[in-house]
Amino acid sequence: MLKNLIPQKRVRTIYEIDVQALWDTGVRGIITDLDNTLVGAKHPQATPELLVWLKRLQTIGFKVVIVSNNNKLRVSRFSDPLSIPYIFRAKKPGNSAFRKAMAMMSLSPQQTVVIGDQMLTDVLGGNRLGLYTILVLPIELRDEGFFTKINRRIEKAALSWMKRKGLMGWEDS
Repeated sequence: MLKNLIPQKRVRTIYEIDVQALWDTGVRGIITDLDNTLVGAKHPQATPELLVWLKRLQTIGFKVVIVSNNNKLRVSRFSDPLSIPYIFRAKKPGNSAFRKAMAMMSLSPQQTVVIGDQMLTDVLGGNRLGLYTILVLPIELRDEGFFTKINRRIEKAALSWMKRKGLMGWEDS
């Protein structure tokens, strides 16, 4: 199970992702987490930098779905002004929200990437379905909720184990 926590790529922010390279490899859709992936957990709307990034995705041709464990109000207030489809209360790492997002985009696992800041939700959920997973560093740790803080402690232990086993080939990327 711990191997399912290992992302294919790790970057500091979404802005370090070479989206053109993803497109060139056949990826056509992005399932992205919201809180601490696109914006801080308490940030209500997209930043100017994020708007530019999302416009670039659209220009290239990507389909995007936000998949969040947060509630409808939080996710809709962020997503609706951007006209980005979303799934709220996703129950990640469960399979159903990831499958639903791929169906919304009419894409296969081979054409889909998952971007998120948590190994126990985003990476585990994506890896279990054979999706390409990209882990980003969380934007603002102090705004995280109780359960996310528990997940972070578990992730820290998992990272320590992975490091001892030499499984962190993505560590410096």
